[in-house]
Amino acid sequence: MTPFPSRSARRFSLLAACCTPLLSGCFMVGPDYHRPHAVISAKFKEAPKPPPGWGVAQPQLAEASKGAWWEIYHDPQLNWLESQVAISNQNVKQYEAQYRKAEATIDSIRAQLFPTLSGSFSFSRNAQGGSSRSASTGSVVNYSSTTTVNTWNTGPSASWTLDVWGRIRRQIQQQVTATQASAADLANAQLSYQSQLANAYFNLRYQDSLKKLYQDNVGYFQQALTIVQNQVDAGVTDPSSLWQARYQLQQTQAQATQAGVARAQYEHAIAVLIGRAPADLSIPVGTLTTTLPTPPTAVPSLLLQRRPDIAAAERNMEGYNAEIGYYIAAFYPEISVSATYGYSGNPLQTLIQAATRFWSLGASSTETLFNGGARTAAVRSARADYDASVATYRQTVLTALQGVEDNLSNLRILNEQMIDQDVAVKSAQEAVRVSMNEYIAGTQTYTTVLTSQQNALSYEVQALGIHQNIAISHVDLIVALGGGWDVSQLPSKASLQTNNPLLPEFMSKTKQ
Repeated sequence: MTPFPSRSARRFSLLAACCTPLLSGCFMVGPDYHRPHAVISAKFKEAPKPPPGWGVAQPQLAEASKGAWWEIYHDPQLNWLESQVAISNQNVKQYEAQYRKAEATIDSIRAQLFPTLSGSFSFSRNAQGGSSRSASTGSVVNYSSTTTVNTWNTGPSASWTLDVWGRIRRQIQQQVTATQASAADLANAQLSYQSQLANAYFNLRYQDSLKKLYQDNVGYFQQALTIVQNQVDAGVTDPSSLWQARYQLQQTQAQATQAGVARAQYEHAIAVLIGRAPADLSIPVGTLTTTLPTPPTAVPSLLLQRRPDIAAAERNMEGYNAEIGYYIAAFYPEISVSATYGYSGNPLQTLIQAATRFWSLGASSTETLFNGGARTAAVRSARADYDASVATYRQTVLTALQGVEDNLSNLRILNEQMIDQDVAVKSAQEAVRVSMNEYIAGTQTYTTVLTSQQNALSYEVQALGIHQNIAISHVDLIVALGGGWDVSQLPSKASLQTNNPLLPEFMSKTKQ
């Protein structure tokens, strides 16, 4: 097949050159996007106050909490478990696949900006019966012979719907922002499952520490039982004291065993979070840490850049804004151009020649004149979707502020409670010591000792529970502040599509 003749090539190039400015221009119907203001405070109400006389440092996220935020706890077991979430958590993989699908959809929509080229090659064979008029009689005489014609056709054709009003570009804008929102959803899901794992891990360590606490008291109650047994054998106390001491020992042994039920469930939950079967994970016994780093702080406005759920809501707003322009473009005519070039003739060996060449150029414009108000309704619906997305964005910000305030107040109040609880534990332990001495001296019944032992154990369990709640609130605060994530980690608009001169300027230069 020979190349296009120069004259036709010039015509086709001229058509493309005339149409390209219509595509590469920035003219797009519909409103341009401007981020709405969020309801946000200047500072956190529950932020810790500096000691008197101290200066106020610039509040910001602690550097240690950025990226692998769990490393601030200096727990190698937790570090290894957290590192598996992004690799093996099946829910995270699902969000990652959804992001890749959204990314591929951009290319699918962007393809509408370019002409559709197609090539054809066809063959047809037609036959027609022969006839003639008699010279002598003038009548028509039919012959049994027929005329057979073979026709070969080949050549390319092109069609192009020009995006004069920006309808396709609005679709691209919508899908690009939807893809960025999907990336933010992926980051938010990963952060959420990392948070769930950290909480499950500290709850598991609480059960370990709780069991150790019960086991330590089992040892103490075993010694108390021995003392009571000696008192009964010496005849200086009644046998009922022996049963009371034995009951206290056996109950505490049962409580120590019961702590293993919740521990096993937390271990199973952690296995699923890292993408493993529960049977394939065993976490060695440890203890709940009672020393936590200083909680990170931030000013409220930083949440707009450091919360992936807020970033997703903001990206969705721009997507719905672009959708308005897409539906407004339906009010304008659709302009298309087409071109065909080819050869038609017979025989095949001499098909490609000037005598059998044909070409055509065409343009068309179509517009819906009346459709019962459907286009107007579509624009109103798109505007309503945008207004709803603005409300969702603002509510997401408010909910984020609430989460930070809640955990800041939790840490403050729980630490105050921990100070009071430690005092109560020490008093209860002293009451046990005094009552046991009085019992041995014969001035108190064993019921008094038993009551003081039960109170002391109860206070110790409560103190351990406060440590557990502090650890959980500490994790939740870091996550509420974004876990060190930043909006700059979102893929830019330029990176989500190829650098093509036909694409509008906002696609290649705008980062968010």
